Formats: sequence, C-alpha cells, structure tokens
Amino acid sequence: MSGSCAAAEEKAGSRQQLQVKVNEYKENQNISYVSLRPLQTTVLEKTVKVCLVPFSLSSYKSDQLKLPKSLLDKNFNNEVTCKKCKKTGINKTCRKILISKMEATTSPKAESTLQKSSLDVHTENNQRQHKSTSDTVILSVDMESSQDGNSAEDATSSLDDFSGLSPYERKRLKNISENANFFASLQLSESAARLREMIKKREPPESKRKKPKKRKNGTGCRRSMRLLNVDPSAVSLPAVPTQPTLVADENPLLPPGPLEMTPENRDDNSELFKGFLQTWAEVSKTSSKNIEKELPSIKSYKANLSGMVISEDTVCKVTKGSVFSMALHPSEIKTLVAAGAKSGQVGLWDLTHQPKEDGVYVFQPHSQPVSCLYFSPVNPAHILSLSYDGTLRCGDFSRAVFEEVYRSEGSSLSSFDFLAEDASTLIVGHWDGSMSLVDRRTPGTSYEKLINSSLRKIRTVHVHPVHRQYFITAGLRDIHIYDARRLNPRGSQPLISLPEHTKSIASAYFSPLTGNRVVTTCADCKLRIFDSSCISSQIPLLTTIRHNTITGRWLTRFRAVWDPKQEDCVIVGSMAHPRQVEIFHETGKRVHSFLGGECLVSVCSINAMHPTRYILAGGNSSGKIHVFMN
Repeated sequence: MSGSCAAAEEKAGSRQQLQVKVNEYKENQNISYVSLRPLQTTVLEKTVKVCLVPFSLSSYKSDQLKLPKSLLDKNFNNEVTCKKCKKTGINKTCRKILISKMEATTSPKAESTLQKSSLDVHTENNQRQHKSTSDTVILSVDMESSQDGNSAEDATSSLDDFSGLSPYERKRLKNISENANFFASLQLSESAARLREMIKKREPPESKRKKPKKRKNGTGCRRSMRLLNVDPSAVSLPAVPTQPTLVADENPLLPPGPLEMTPENRDDNSELFKGFLQTWAEVSKTSSKNIEKELPSIKSYKANLSGMVISEDTVCKVTKGSVFSMALHPSEIKTLVAAGAKSGQVGLWDLTHQPKEDGVYVFQPHSQPVSCLYFSPVNPAHILSLSYDGTLRCGDFSRAVFEEVYRSEGSSLSSFDFLAEDASTLIVGHWDGSMSLVDRRTPGTSYEKLINSSLRKIRTVHVHPVHRQYFITAGLRDIHIYDARRLNPRGSQPLISLPEHTKSIASAYFSPLTGNRVVTTCADCKLRIFDSSCISSQIPLLTTIRHNTITGRWLTRFRAVWDPKQEDCVIVGSMAHPRQVEIFHETGKRVHSFLGGECLVSVCSINAMHPTRYILAGGNSSGKIHVFMN
C-alpha cells in the first residue's frame, strides 16, 4: 500500500508541476480566451484539417484526471460550454475522433504534447479577463459531413460505449478513425475531378475566317490566256479529240502464212546473200546420217577438250537481244551456228566466211522470244524455230522462205521436239500446261490433238532418243514422263513423276544416245542426274551436283545439256570468275572448264555442242556468240 501511495504522490506531483507551467505560460502570454480552428496544411495540393482540443487544467486536481468519464462529468457540472456548430449533427466518425482526443489528455505525454501545441494556437481578444472562478473548457470542432446535415451533438454520450474496451481495442479504433478522417480530409474525388478537367483536351476554336462568297455576276480572279486555253490572238484553240489514241504494240504478231527470208542486216539482192543460200543448198546435198560410234574414254575426251580454244575471230555479235536458244549445224564441212533471240530474231553465222561480219545474217520470223531451235534431222537445210508468240516455223533455205508449221491463237508456246525420226510429227508444250500433237503431213497449221497435262506450266519438252513414245516435260517444280500412246485430251496422268526439286525448274533432257540418264537444272543451285535406263514407276536419283544457277533478272537462265558425243557429260554455263563454261561427268566430277581470257568476259547462259566435232558455241545476254574449237 505504501508503494502505491508513493507512486500516486509522484504522479500527482508531476502533474501539478505541469499545471503550474501552463498557468505561468498563460499569465505571461495574457491569454483569456483560446479558440482553436482547423489548421490548413497543403500536402500535394490537398487540404488537411487538424482539430486541436485545448483544456484548462487549473480547476482540476490530479485525482480527477485519471478517468475520462469523471473528467467529462465534472466539466458538465461546472457549466461546460461548447461552441455551437452551424450544422445540427456530427457523425460517428467525429465522435470517435473526439473520444480519442479526450483519452489522449489523461496521460502525461499527452499533457506535454498539448503544452507544445498550445504555443501555436491563434489567440483572440487578448484584453478579455477571466470572470468565472473556474476555467471554462471550450470545445470547438468544425467538421463537414457530405452524407447528412444533422446538427452537432454532445460527445459525452459516446464515452460510455467504449468504457468496457481494453486499451488495445481503444487504440485500434483510434487508428481506424484517424485514418478514415485523414483520407476524408484529402478530398481525393474532388482532386480527381479537377485533374480530369485539366487533362481534358481543349477543342480547337472554330475558325472565325469567313469564306468568300462566290460572285454570281461578274468576273472572278484574273486567269492567264494559257489557262483559259485561248490563243494570244483571242482565237480559241481547236477542241482536243476525246477518242483515245491507240498505242502501237511493241511486238505485233506477224501475219499468218509463209514469210520471205529477208535478212535485216543486208540487202536481199546482194551477191553475198545469194552465195549464202547456195552454201546451205550444198550443205543439204552433202550431208548424211551420222554413224553411231563407240564412246571415247574420258581420258581421250579430256584431251580433245583441252585442244579447244577461242579467239577474236570466233566471237561475234549475231542477234540484237539476249540469246534464248542455240543450235549447231551437223555439217562436217562448214561451221554454221544458229541463235534465237529475245527480240524474235533468228541469226545465222557462217564461221568459214571471212571477214566474220560478212558471214552473219539476221532474220525476223517471230515477234517474241525464240525459246527453242532445232535443225531438221532429215533435211539439214531446214531449221525449225518456236516462239512465245504462239507460232512454230520452218526456215527452208533452199526456197528462202519461213513456212508456218503450227499456230496457237489462245496461248504462247514454250518448247517442242520431234516425236518421229523423220520429223513428221511434233510434240509442242504450252506455257499454260497443255500439250499439242502436230503432224506436218496434214494441211493447215492446227494441231491433231490437244492434251491437258497435270502441270500448270511447261518449260521444256524432250523425246526419248530410243523409245520415242516417251517424252519428258519440265514444269514449275515437277518433272513428268508421259507415254504418247496414252494421251487423253481430257487429261493425262504421267507415268513417272520426279518430285525431288524444291524450287523452279529450268529444263530436263534425256541423254542423247541411249536415254539412260536424265539431267535437270533447278533454281536451288543443283544439277540432278537420274537413272532412266528402266522406265518404271520410279526413277532413282544418281547424282546431285552443286552449281550456282542464280543468274538474276537480266541474264538468261542456265539449261544444262548433254554432249551428243559423250552422253555421260553435261555442259552448263557458270557464274564463276573468270567467266567460263563447265563440263561435268555424271558422277559429279568436273571434267573441263573453258576459259577464254579477254575473249570471254561475259556469262554464256545457253550452250550447244556439235554432234560429231569438238566445237562448242555459247551465247550471252547481249547477242554475242563465243565459239570454242580445235
């Protein structure tokens, strides 16, 4: 008991000292009436209202400050006065805040905090004196309620509700009420509304400029006579014809029927041209069928290739545009080279004539590129040419005329070959994927049968040299082998398909003597050789040769062809430097490369080899022909 009494005395003494200090401060400051108003503090452009509740501690003893209920009863009995609020009620949140403030005054720490905060209180009416013996506690609370407009109520009734709570629960409720009051004082909704108004884009003001009114009567702005389409002499110009002018076709179709063989680079009545025609007539009389010989060995073949050279005399410009096709005359007496150009020209060059320019003759039997060119295997004085313009013609040098063999009005032609050994029947490929059987013995220039293939396009057609009922076609990405005896006009299915190619195909050819091999040229930079010795459901792939076949836009695409003398070797152009023409064996090994030095400085895309002699002719994309010979 003595210990508790001593603690109570110490506590009462500390409170009396605090009360004395407060009284001294009030006397020094001469404060008679204190009115606390909400202090406005700006934090991030938000207004916070803080309510301070001062109390006069001079009329109370230390024993009376222990419990907030007794303190409130004593204040009520001693004429506790409160400032009347404008509104008629206060919500529960404000009562909780008031109770927490009242509870805070019971502790010594709260009294010291109150003493510090009272130094900043705004003083009103410093001359008023204390008339009552007991100090008056003035409670001034200014609160705003957005939900209801009730008047202020006495806070004493709310204290009894929390009298039975523990200190922890009271502290928790105090924190909740303070947080709620703080967020309510921030007025976030109003700030958000102001921000939305600030962010909202202002619409551009409408133009106040008035549009000029059109004058109905009178002239407008001045205009020049040129814009008025009037001559300086005040005479109006003639009316422009409204009918559109017809633009001339760059490549007009030539008239049907035979065309005279008239050279474009020379006079048709010259003695040179007559001698040229006479030379072709002599060649056709002395020519004979080639006798089959055994294939030379690779060693002797390489030796003969090494002896082939090129010179300035064997390089000449023959056609005006790019070379699309080539053929060498089978004569063993003279060297005659034929070239089909992109412009539709067919050029003939006699290398035995000197100077070399006098041996070149250029004709125009077609209006579009000449993609296929062959000498007749029966009559070497005939040369057959096929063009994109849909015509197939036969040049007869003995009669100096280009006869029309076949004409297709609906689609353009891509390639052809001889189905019969006597060259009487032909198989013609179209760019739209169809095929035509043409018989030269029947009158007229139409087909005997039109066959729809399973290919969307046909680039090349080649007939088997031994079993001539078979022929091979190269499409976009597929290669098909057909049997001419089983062709159906409604639609024909191939006997064999070669689907190993992954990109666009340029050509496909049988080997020239036995037809036991097939060589294909594809845009995937590969040359493929297949074994076609037994034409069955499948043809195996023998060799794949890596070779650059990307020629670009301005060069003619490569087409690998067989050497008619050595059917196990293929000839193809090259993109390598220095410029060259290469020969590969069917095993994939390079046999020989034709290098021309300064005489060969361009890419020879199209190449042809003489059937019996070691003569190679290559054409580039400018119309030049390069001839290698021993």
